[in-house]
Amino acid sequence: MNWRHFVALRYLTSKRKERFISLISLISVAGVAVGVGALIIVISVMSGFDEDLRNKIIGTYSHIEILSDYGVKPSKEFESSILSTPHVKAIAYFLNAQALVRRDAVVIGVIMKGIDPEAETKVKDISRYMKAGTMAVKDSGAILGGELANRLGVRVGDKIAVILPANLKMKDAVSFVSKGYAEGADLDVVGIFNSGMYEYDSSLMYVNIKKAQELLKCQDLTSGAAVKIDDPFNVDGVKRALQEKLGPQYQVRTWIDSNRNFLEALKLEKTVMFIILTLIVMVACFNIAGSLMMTILEKTRDIGILKAIGASNFDVMLIFAMEGGAIGALGTALGSALGIGACWVLKTYKFIKLPSDIYYIDRLPVKVDFQDISIIIAASLLLSLVATVYPALKAAKLDPVEALRYE
Repeated sequence: MNWRHFVALRYLTSKRKERFISLISLISVAGVAVGVGALIIVISVMSGFDEDLRNKIIGTYSHIEILSDYGVKPSKEFESSILSTPHVKAIAYFLNAQALVRRDAVVIGVIMKGIDPEAETKVKDISRYMKAGTMAVKDSGAILGGELANRLGVRVGDKIAVILPANLKMKDAVSFVSKGYAEGADLDVVGIFNSGMYEYDSSLMYVNIKKAQELLKCQDLTSGAAVKIDDPFNVDGVKRALQEKLGPQYQVRTWIDSNRNFLEALKLEKTVMFIILTLIVMVACFNIAGSLMMTILEKTRDIGILKAIGASNFDVMLIFAMEGGAIGALGTALGSALGIGACWVLKTYKFIKLPSDIYYIDRLPVKVDFQDISIIIAASLLLSLVATVYPALKAAKLDPVEALRYE
């Protein structure tokens, strides 16, 4: 510790003639601590929501979908070509169609998705969201989203009527161009899932892919293939490789492409919350500047003596910069401990309840991301140092003659 550190420490910890100055310093420390703590808690909760929603999207939406306007015909060659691509783990065919579902007098428009239950579980985690019944949908069975089942007023074991497009050519059936409707078939509700995503839970119905092909009269054609890879957050490289391999007649779409607007909104919301809550830290940093200015007024004589015995302007500026930085660092440390501790309590005991019918989760999700915490700590320390610039410069420019004239 050199003499500058010693002087800065003495100014920070010594008794003040004016207790008001000490009070401002304590308020500055508390303000920085509260701001940093609040920022860590809010960002961790938002990261928890973000992670939870991403997992639900990935659980109900395949990592990559391969589509074609004229349908995809299942074949061993096609599957081998896809599975030979690096990072690809599994493939499952699906057949999508727009349809109407009727239960008594209630009629609702849905997306009917034909799947092979065994292959589907290899590419998605939808089975863990099953609320009732089974994922093993058979020829005359259907799996409904929880919201859709509630609107229809059905449970596992009930029957529903499916109204499908009629008089379509095979190509049109796969591209879903409707030219009229006719009664399709009666199906048994064999399962109900609740993914937590309203868009899926209110409009998605799974049926066996063979039944979907029979109802749509499209023989062995499918809408496309769902692909699972080893890392769902590293889909862009696999997407490019598949697109180059398959050619322009196929469209390769990732789960990020299909939910880009939603994911960008989450990212923007998190950024805006970070900026807004950083203002709390900025207010506390204004207190640091005010505390330093009043300390300079109190220590005018000491500054004059230091400069008279040879201290440079830089030495004086550094003393007060270190004092302000110490206030900011102390507040940041206390705030970090407060924020991380509060997040641990929220994550461990989960005592804050949420209405599950609105948020689809009954507890507040928390994810402590130490990269986010590092950014918060760095921003707090930087703002604290910036707040010391003006007071430190004023102290450095103080004329020793003027400082000692009336002493």
